[in-house]
Amino acid sequence: GHDWVYSSEVQKIFGDPKPGSVISLKDFRDRPLGSAIYNPDSQIVARRISRRKQDLDADFFDRRLRRALALRDTMGFADPVYRLVWSEADGLPGVVVDRYGDHFVLQTLTLAMDQRKDLIVTAMQGVFGEITVIERNDSSIRKAEGLESSVGVLAGIWNGPITISVNGLSQEVDLLEGQKTGIYLDQLDNYATVASYAAGKTVLDCFCNQGGFALHAAKAGAASVLAIDISEGAVAATSANAARNDIAVEALEANVFDFLKDAETAERKF
Repeated sequence: GHDWVYSSEVQKIFGDPKPGSVISLKDFRDRPLGSAIYNPDSQIVARRISRRKQDLDADFFDRRLRRALALRDTMGFADPVYRLVWSEADGLPGVVVDRYGDHFVLQTLTLAMDQRKDLIVTAMQGVFGEITVIERNDSSIRKAEGLESSVGVLAGIWNGPITISVNGLSQEVDLLEGQKTGIYLDQLDNYATVASYAAGKTVLDCFCNQGGFALHAAKAGAASVLAIDISEGAVAATSANAARNDIAVEALEANVFDFLKDAETAERKF
């Protein structure tokens, strides 16, 4: 029942399917398994998109996006900041869409989806209206599909970093230059969980990036918060975010491993 077909599992190929095309899958007993996207240059030669006959047309992307949005709407996000599309989990193999309000970040990590970026963006505009879509196709995963890196603006206007609200905290995010697709969206629940233990504590946030854990801990009433990153930009962003929310966070530019050795010698506790 898995949606991937590895090249070593293919018994026979009929016709002459082109890289990125939609193909029909059958098992060894000639029973239909559905439709898939095809890339002979990838170890995962086929990724199923439906258990029925299905084309990658405008209607397909519109339906899948609306289904993904409907699911997120049931989850009760306090802010429109979340992963809207997560690849096979939303029936769009290799497509990742992260939402930051009216700004969206798109990744197309499979050949077939990359060839149809325009259709995906058009479908997004049909669902959400006038939006900004940023392409962050700088993931190393694309190499396995024979794809080059590409970063830029696909739709709308981008005037630099934007400010979003996350768990009641105001935070600046650079969708073009930031880590991943701007921030670590998969950590939002973890930020809140750690914050629930932070009141009165001395907190250390290593590899702080833009200060997600540090900011939440400080807001929750930590006695002190130290955030460390080797990146000058990350430290500056953490300090700026702390000031933006009027909370106290000490941000330090340092090699985390060196700091931890020195902290151990000094018997510092966090």
